[in-house]
Amino acid sequence: MPPTGPLHGIRVLDVSTVYAGPITAMLLGDYGADVLKIELPTGDPARTHGYTVKGHGLWWKVIARNKRAMTLDVRTPEGREILLRLIADSDVMTENFRPGVLEAWGLGPDVLLAANPGLVLLRTTGFGQDGPYARRRAFGSLAEALTGFAHLTGQPDGPPTLPPFGLADGVAGITGAFAVMTALYERDHGDGRGQVIDLSLFEPLLGIMGPIPSAYDQLGVVPRRQGNRSRNSAPRNTYLTRDGRWVAVSSGATSVAARVMRLVGRPDLAEQPWFSSAVERVRRVDELDGAVQEWIAARDLNEVVAAFDEAGAALFPVYDVAQLVADPQVQARDAVTTVNDEDLGPLRMQNVWFRLRRTPGRIRFTGRRLGQDTDAVLAERLGHTPEEIAALHEKGVV
Repeated sequence: MPPTGPLHGIRVLDVSTVYAGPITAMLLGDYGADVLKIELPTGDPARTHGYTVKGHGLWWKVIARNKRAMTLDVRTPEGREILLRLIADSDVMTENFRPGVLEAWGLGPDVLLAANPGLVLLRTTGFGQDGPYARRRAFGSLAEALTGFAHLTGQPDGPPTLPPFGLADGVAGITGAFAVMTALYERDHGDGRGQVIDLSLFEPLLGIMGPIPSAYDQLGVVPRRQGNRSRNSAPRNTYLTRDGRWVAVSSGATSVAARVMRLVGRPDLAEQPWFSSAVERVRRVDELDGAVQEWIAARDLNEVVAAFDEAGAALFPVYDVAQLVADPQVQARDAVTTVNDEDLGPLRMQNVWFRLRRTPGRIRFTGRRLGQDTDAVLAERLGHTPEEIAALHEKGVV
């Protein structure tokens, strides 16, 4: 299906690999951008990450959706020339090589912008394009370590804990999509010139972690791990029901916290003068948590959920993926949708991430096979003849 949606008409070259840059390009493709995924002939390593079925990576089917697939060895003179011709009529290029790699191939920003002055070039790296760590190899786990995220995550008596998925990459990928759209807006409402975006994995993650640097600056505070409790409100934790199910409770608003304490039989705590202060509630978290856990531990899940719902308090069961896909809210929103995959048939995956009522995004197709669209792109977009395409294959350029 041809691209449609609010970003229809924007052409994107996704030359990035693995997660962060490809997530940016996936999001743009979900909302109508014409995305061409360019891989070295050896393929993006993400093709082999995670679960596979019949030799096809399931993560690839998601992250490469809505992208045509082309192989191109941009390190060769012929590959470099083809890329520059594609750049000439593109709006965006995403890449995540270490600083200096593109330049060594003769494809630095000055060359790309000379080929297309209106190009928006998104450069995603672990630590950014400058600074003492710029040329270090980096993955999301290192960004999660650097920012202090891992230091803060886990039980107080346990080790620093990394997330079980690419959190830093995902946050950077979303940030990258916003950065690209910001640069395109400036180009189209300015003098028409594109620009280079320098995006690190660690800075967006650091940015969503709250005022931790400010608290250190002003108070000398170095926070420690505290499990599922919050520094901002209480009670907030996960609790075990009588029938062995975990539930999550949050009470960021004082009114909600008061409803929780009245529900669990401790209205006396909600009536204390200190209760209206979130800081004071956090200081008494052991007493508050203990009351909530005692009440929940004496009841089965269904009774707990019903009681919290009736009281207007905030609670939800902790799901595994089987419970997630069976949930009526998830089904009503089609948050996990079914698409047709050319290799696997009907395939469930996460739907588009936000809903535009008038110009919605959609999944037109899933991740393609390696180089599946190479010949078509060379012929249709660049005008190569069958003989020229065959020669490029013979030389290993594509």
